[in-house]
Amino acid sequence: MALPGKQILVNAFNMNSVGHINHGTWTHPRDTSTDYRRLDYWTSLAKTLERGLFDGLFLADILGTYDIYGGNVDLTLRESIQLPVNDPILLVSAMAAVTEHLGFGVTVNVNQEPPYTFARRMSTLDHLTGGRIGWNIVTGYLDSAARAVGRDAQTGHDLRYDQADEYLDVLYKLWEGSWDEDAVRRDKAARVFADPAKVRKVIHHGRFYDVEGYHLSEPSPQRTPLLYQAGASGRGQRFAARHAECVFIGALTPEAAQKTSRDIRAAVVAAGRRPEDVKIFVGINVVTDRSSAAAREKLQDYLAYTSPEAGLAHFAASTGIDFARYGLDDPIPYGETNSIQSATKLAQTQKWTKRDLLAKHALGGRYPALVGTPAEVADELERWVRVGEIDGFNLTRIVTPESYEDFADLVVPELQDRGVYKTEYAAGTLRHKVFGAGDRLPARHAAEAFRPNRLAAE
Repeated sequence: MALPGKQILVNAFNMNSVGHINHGTWTHPRDTSTDYRRLDYWTSLAKTLERGLFDGLFLADILGTYDIYGGNVDLTLRESIQLPVNDPILLVSAMAAVTEHLGFGVTVNVNQEPPYTFARRMSTLDHLTGGRIGWNIVTGYLDSAARAVGRDAQTGHDLRYDQADEYLDVLYKLWEGSWDEDAVRRDKAARVFADPAKVRKVIHHGRFYDVEGYHLSEPSPQRTPLLYQAGASGRGQRFAARHAECVFIGALTPEAAQKTSRDIRAAVVAAGRRPEDVKIFVGINVVTDRSSAAAREKLQDYLAYTSPEAGLAHFAASTGIDFARYGLDDPIPYGETNSIQSATKLAQTQKWTKRDLLAKHALGGRYPALVGTPAEVADELERWVRVGEIDGFNLTRIVTPESYEDFADLVVPELQDRGVYKTEYAAGTLRHKVFGAGDRLPARHAAEAFRPNRLAAE
């Protein structure tokens, strides 16, 4: 069934590392992820994604290491479970230089650096990319990351979101409120680059941050980058309702996605925004070929190289539970942890044993896999969008760059023939490409309270 008036959004989901979601596949003979240190690895990928009219490249990141499984990082190092992992931000300028339209969503933890310096980094990227930058807001959950920067452990789950709320307030003051839209004159004859009367100091003294200073960058094409967020807990959804424009959810079925989607959109409405003010993405695997038999054969080829145990070690860090301590069919006492609440709640609800979890991680990761011809995959993508009430997908890599090339060359033409995927990029910034409503955050967003016209009225 077609999706009247709706086009499916697709991001490539990746990480500046060897292993990302589907662990073990770095050993596949056609996989090139061990070249992640090379700039041409990333610029080649960017060109492939733009050829496939992907909306963006969504770059995950993590601070700290996965040291819960077995109480050490031995398996993490052997299988490169997001270790080593390099900075994602430094990739963007090079990829932007070889593309014209592809967006870039970078993950940066609010605890990684002060909001003042981070604001300049993102404004700089927004300028250099012509307004194609997005930020995935994360609060962190690994105690190993806290210890690495001198703290004993992560602060409480909800407290981390309280701090992130204030972090965003400071950023809005810098991005939206420090410089008027017409502050920059570039008038050589009058020797006036910027009008001092239209640039103001940000003064913020809050619970977590103290900032006094002018934003160091002039207004960029989007001012505030497109805002991504992935928290699915109750507190995470309230945070998303206030700030997020694109929300990344995990769901094993379209029906599960529907429930989460409805909860998120209801929270957005309660925050004074519109249901369509957020685009919801689900993480997905795609294995496709020109026949069903060839696609299934390709999947079996991939499975020969995956590491379900490595996937379980990754999941152990997400839940804070050392699954290495349990036998295959032992009951696992899922309880309250300071890690990813949605992951723990799902495992607890399903009463998964270690055997169950290893089966769930057969492909090295736990995202659902769509396997078949381009038409069969397209049928399922449409079903996810229709039943799950979502807007698009974060497409993971199984074997890179093959997974992205197959999608671009086989699935995209099928979706285009059905009228549910763009045939060319729209003009404008990443925000405008995604929402079609201009380059800047709408007035009903929380950032409005920090814009010059609102500040002048108070």
